[in-house]
Amino acid sequence: MASTLDLTPRASLARGVGSNADTIAPVYGYTAAGAAFERATRPDYYGWLEHVRAAAGCTRPIRLSGQILTVEQATGRVLHARHTDAMPDAAIYTACGNRRATVCPACAQTYQRDAFQLLRAGLVGGKGVPESVASHPAVFATFTAPSFGTVHARKVKRHTCRNRRRCDCRAEPCHARRDTGLCPHGRPAVCWARHETGDTTLGHPLCLDCYDHDHQVVWNIFSGELWHRTKQAAERWLAKLAQRRGIPRVEVVTASGNTRKVAPVRLSPGKVAELQARGAVHFHAIARLDGVDPTDPQAIVPPPAGFTVDDLIDALRHAARQIAFHTPSHPDRPDGWPIAWGDQVDLEPIATDGSGEVTDGMVAGYLAKYATKSTEATGHTSTRLTADTIGDYADPDGDHTARLIDACWRIGRPITTPAPLAERPREPRPRPGFVARWECPDCGTHTRHPACPTCVAARQAALDREPAKTATANPYARLRRWAHMLGYGGHFLTKARRYSVTFRLLRDTRVAFRRHEHQDHEHPAASGPPVEQVDEDTTLIVGTLTFAGVGWHTSGDALLANTAAALARERRTTGREELAHELATTSAGIAPAAA
Repeated sequence: MASTLDLTPRASLARGVGSNADTIAPVYGYTAAGAAFERATRPDYYGWLEHVRAAAGCTRPIRLSGQILTVEQATGRVLHARHTDAMPDAAIYTACGNRRATVCPACAQTYQRDAFQLLRAGLVGGKGVPESVASHPAVFATFTAPSFGTVHARKVKRHTCRNRRRCDCRAEPCHARRDTGLCPHGRPAVCWARHETGDTTLGHPLCLDCYDHDHQVVWNIFSGELWHRTKQAAERWLAKLAQRRGIPRVEVVTASGNTRKVAPVRLSPGKVAELQARGAVHFHAIARLDGVDPTDPQAIVPPPAGFTVDDLIDALRHAARQIAFHTPSHPDRPDGWPIAWGDQVDLEPIATDGSGEVTDGMVAGYLAKYATKSTEATGHTSTRLTADTIGDYADPDGDHTARLIDACWRIGRPITTPAPLAERPREPRPRPGFVARWECPDCGTHTRHPACPTCVAARQAALDREPAKTATANPYARLRRWAHMLGYGGHFLTKARRYSVTFRLLRDTRVAFRRHEHQDHEHPAASGPPVEQVDEDTTLIVGTLTFAGVGWHTSGDALLANTAAALARERRTTGREELAHELATTSAGIAPAAA
């Protein structure tokens, strides 16, 4: 709860009324309360609070320093210049933008709301997506990982609760058996406990030695490739279905000007990755069925007549059962590890009119919630691990998470030994000085240099265009980079290009709205002010800012900024709830009470 104490004593008080700000007891500056009190008693406190309002709720804001110029567009003349040295704290604060709720709750809330709008726009339209997508077949799919060993689980056969998120139903025994058998390592292979929702043992193996930690981390690193192949298999199944129904392929013109024939139906998915308590990743996806416009391949059009949501469900179920592959060879396992989906594949149709059990708002909210989570469900939270910090988290004889991190580091080790420099072949080097005049057979240049300068320049330009870090031949090398994520190295929210808008468009629209929210003209476009308002008299804001640091200067500043942001969030939440209640009562035919 936000504090209700006055940060500064009240200047004018009624008779018999005193300020509740503590000015008698000593306040020490090295404490958070003391630093906050010292900041609040300064004369520029309200100016500082307005200055940090853009990043007030951020846990670790980014500080920028430099100069901001106001430039006249027509002449390039500098109208006004302001340096950050003249601003409070001599810096500009901007939010970190981290999506993880455990790192920055305020920025994660903004990311979650953007994810909700992005996912929901792909189902009902809006934000630049045509509203006709509401009539497209759409499915909510859940793809899980296979079993890598027996783990503690909470099983409820029959739910009597109204809210599954706060389920308090009586669970069945975890792993009940008639005979109290033992695993090959002599540990009990039975569990009679009825686990509660917040039990810390959920997801932990019954026997750590029987659990295949190596297979799980390899499955996590190759899960993105498995999803990619599954999507391609579903599209192939739909293309064959269109061919059997006599629907011809569509000719489209590519960006290079060539004409190619494509299937008349395509898949537009959006997925969110979730790490289970056992540390295995599984995907929640929204799959939408679209058609192809021959004149505009980028347009979003309905699929051909006859394609229903049942066809989409059959395509995804067929792809989930069919797709399986083996990873490349590894010294620890020469045959590789098998990669396939688990037995639990859930496919539910999405009702955009609110009539079904799974609606567009429910699915978008469910996926947006997991977009701000990471490895918190496993009990492990850390930044990227290095050779200096891996010993603090990896342990081959430790708990479940420590063994997973150890498997990532061990399997991701270099599997080849580079040859010594003395044994590597050397390219012939030209002798210094000039030689007899000769003609280059490749480009025809006449030169007296031992190497053709034209070919050398072209070769150097080609090398400059190549990536600085070449791709490694070891497909398991990424496990060390993503050991802190238990092997999963993909993004937690991905989508097809045509499914919906981008996060950048939503952020630009929000920035443009905040810049012009106090003006009377219409809401500007995401790229800036309306076109009819851009003229020669328009001024440009040019900033030459550099990175100055991360975080607040004092814990008192963080306390004041986060408290102000918490109060603002409470006001927005209360207003949103009141607005939703008013809309609900109005739609039900009940006149809302006058304020």
